[in-house]
Amino acid sequence: MSWLHSIVNQAPEIALFLSLAGGYWIGKFQFGKFQLGGVAGSLLVAVVISQIGVSVDNGVKAVLFALFIYAVGFESGPKFFQSLGRQSIREIILAAVLAVSGLITVVVMARLTGLDKGLAAGIASGGLTQSAIIGTAGSAIGKLGLPAEEVQRLQGNVAVGYAVTYIFGSFGAILVCVNLLPWIMKRSIRDDAIKAETAMLAGAHFLARGEEYAMPPLVGRLYRIERAAGRTVAQIEADSADGPVSVERVKRNNALIGMQPDLRLEAGDVVLLVGRRSGVVGLADTLGPELQSSQGMDLIMLVRDVAITNPAFVHRTVAEIRKVSSANLYHGVYVTGLKRSDRPLPIAPDTVIEAGDVVTLYGTAEDVQRVAASVGTEVIASDKTDFIYHGLGLALGLLVGLAVIRIGDIPLTLGAGGGALLAGLLFGWYRTRNLAIGNMPTPASTLLRDLGLAGFVAVVGLQSGRQAVSTVIESGLSIFLVGVVVTLVPMIITLFVGRTLLRYDNAAIFAGALAGSRSANPAFGEVLDKAGNSIPTVPFAITYALANVFLTLLGPLVVAFV
Repeated sequence: MSWLHSIVNQAPEIALFLSLAGGYWIGKFQFGKFQLGGVAGSLLVAVVISQIGVSVDNGVKAVLFALFIYAVGFESGPKFFQSLGRQSIREIILAAVLAVSGLITVVVMARLTGLDKGLAAGIASGGLTQSAIIGTAGSAIGKLGLPAEEVQRLQGNVAVGYAVTYIFGSFGAILVCVNLLPWIMKRSIRDDAIKAETAMLAGAHFLARGEEYAMPPLVGRLYRIERAAGRTVAQIEADSADGPVSVERVKRNNALIGMQPDLRLEAGDVVLLVGRRSGVVGLADTLGPELQSSQGMDLIMLVRDVAITNPAFVHRTVAEIRKVSSANLYHGVYVTGLKRSDRPLPIAPDTVIEAGDVVTLYGTAEDVQRVAASVGTEVIASDKTDFIYHGLGLALGLLVGLAVIRIGDIPLTLGAGGGALLAGLLFGWYRTRNLAIGNMPTPASTLLRDLGLAGFVAVVGLQSGRQAVSTVIESGLSIFLVGVVVTLVPMIITLFVGRTLLRYDNAAIFAGALAGSRSANPAFGEVLDKAGNSIPTVPFAITYALANVFLTLLGPLVVAFV
């Protein structure tokens, strides 16, 4: 064992990455419908490795947690601020009820059983499956002005409470959302999911990744002019009653000729017609025979996302925008999609456009760029991360986290975690308003979130593992039972508030919202499996974004009130 101790103390990063590798390997195993997950697995493996004696600098832990919590805030920012409106008042109340009832339950149980601040915060983190509480509580403990040894003991107890209660925290949320909720409502998650999807889509279908239509809505066709000889390009385009079309190229006597609206077509001309399939096909009888190919008539079309920032289009319906827009400006460009915070919106006449909505345009490079310049900012896909933007965001968040407000003798602070979370929310929201800056590809954000959290938890396990083992042996059962209460009571209270006061009447939507209010990813996965569609996703996204803020801030509150 001495040689292992020597190796990990010379290079403690070896112990860190072994904890991650072993933890994610263990986390893949399933026990019935329960799966431990990589984060909890990393903690358990780190505790085992810590028994040989490992010394890891606190700075590593601070950096990893800051990266994780900022990435969570950045991803949740747009949905979080969008959720603060009348249309989502039920979800806001639901998330707030669970957070408040969770705080009260933890404080009451801690005082009844004589738990210290560290164990209470750890039980809150594990019982409510909000791993970020480990960091915010640990930061708050560090600002209590206690001796260094006592601070380390309490911070170690946070990890102990988390490790003992996390498993039932995940399992209990599944029981409530998937079993108890449908039983109380006497409704099936699957049946209500189908009902809600039918009402929402009204026959429409949004393509998922990897899907495409066998008969695409936008097509290009070649025709040899016979019956339309003598007519102008503008007249041909105006003749389409079944959908907009545009004449993109004309070839005469084997040579391309310049395109103008008043160009008169002659017999034998070859034209490339692009537009809605119904319109292009509908004009076939008035033009002439269709050709399979013709040299020089190939044309490259672009698909580009554009963020709508022009005030002339904001807070207007699609019908109003079409009415006031110049036909010449948008000639040859077709709208194929509309999104708000990566969620598809119907392109219906009464759909109201908001600042930051992203419209997908289809057309030639010249036409798309012309329209993009009028509408807003072109969203250019990139695998580069804007480190200027995000470095400034992290620095400002950590600076805010240094502030301490005292209510009597009780110090309240966001800490490094709360400050970084707040900065992530604000910078994530602002990014949707100005897509030219702040790029962070989804893979990069996912890496920061997963590596930051799992690495942080692993460092906690490596630093406090020895103490954790002895504490669990002494009082593990009592901690576990307190964790069961902390898991079930807030969810049951929130369930009855949602059913009786907030009037949730759709089991699929309610289950998604309840899982999100507990930031319970395993429970949400089970809800989705039962639903068979994505209906629970929207309420889950709203309450999950709120829970990431509300529950994370429980850390310093538990430390203050226990």
